[in-house]
Amino acid sequence: QVQLVESGGGLVQSGGSLRLSCAASGLTFSVYALGWFRQAPGKEREFVATISRSGVSIEYGDSVKGRFTISRDNAKNTVYLQMNSLKPEDTAIYYCGARLVTSYKYWGQGTQVTVSS
Repeated sequence: QVQLVESGGGLVQSGGSLRLSCAASGLTFSVYALGWFRQAPGKEREFVATISRSGVSIEYGDSVKGRFTISRDNAKNTVYLQMNSLKPEDTAIYYCGARLVTSYKYWGQGTQVTVSS
C-alpha cells in the first residue's frame, strides 16, 4: 500500500519559515518525480514545485520562486519543501504527489499551513 504522509505544517507569522516533509512508503521512491501543490479555501489546487527522480531538474510556481526550495532524500524516501519569507497568501493545505511521467499517481493527505499577518 502506497502512502505519502506530509508533516511540518502549522501557524507562522508573515516573514517566517516552515519546512514541510513528505515521507513515502510502499513504492520505489527513486523512480518517481515528486511535487508539491497547495489549495486555499475557495481556490483551485496550485502547483508549487516539482523535482525529478535524481533531483537535478527542479521547477517552481511563479508565486513561490526565490522563497521556496524543494529537495529530496532518496535514502530516506522523503521530499522536502523549505518555505521562507512566508506571506499570508501562502496559507493553504499543502499536498505532495508522486508521478512517473506527467500525471500524479499518488497523493498525500495534506498539511495545513497558516501564515498570519
